[in-house]
Amino acid sequence: MQELIWQIKPDLIIETGIAHGGSLIFSAAMLALLDMTEAIDGGVSISPKESRRKVLGIDIDIRAHNRTAIEAHPMASRIQMIQGSSIAPDIIEQVKQVAAGYQRILVCLDSNHTHEHVLAELQAYASLTSIGSYCVVFDTVVEDMPAEMFPDRPWGPGNNPKTAVWEYLKTHPEFEIDKSIQHKLLITVAPDGYLKRVS
Repeated sequence: MQELIWQIKPDLIIETGIAHGGSLIFSAAMLALLDMTEAIDGGVSISPKESRRKVLGIDIDIRAHNRTAIEAHPMASRIQMIQGSSIAPDIIEQVKQVAAGYQRILVCLDSNHTHEHVLAELQAYASLTSIGSYCVVFDTVVEDMPAEMFPDRPWGPGNNPKTAVWEYLKTHPEFEIDKSIQHKLLITVAPDGYLKRVS
């Protein structure tokens, strides 16, 4: 993800699934490094308040202690959070309104891992991905793991993010799976999950 962010130089990163907020902080820190590098190259300084680069996180349940910790973090000025189901029409509309002001968008889907939910997220958010950027679908590895690994979860082999990716790509030729990313990794949670927008 660090390499992708550095390559794409996104203005906005959209993430479904916040949990404890670690990936929001990571993404915000990468955006801060991009601003710092561009400021050094351009000979000007950019404060976080002046930067337009932002991370938008969506989660059905942002627990109070997690929100407090995220909002207290030094990267908080770069982070916006929306609470609600990522596939609810009003939440989708809020995300689209935020995204309308940005040129280079990277999308990361990492919430409920059922086929139906991930497919709905792809239908809602993949189109926001800018050409040359990626929609990254996490935990596609569920398809390749034994069913007994998920005894208390509604997902498993045959019903997971990877099956949703395969279904979505049948009618969306503007995306291609970039296998070069997973092939350079010794292990990944996202095989077939790095979807590059090519048109």
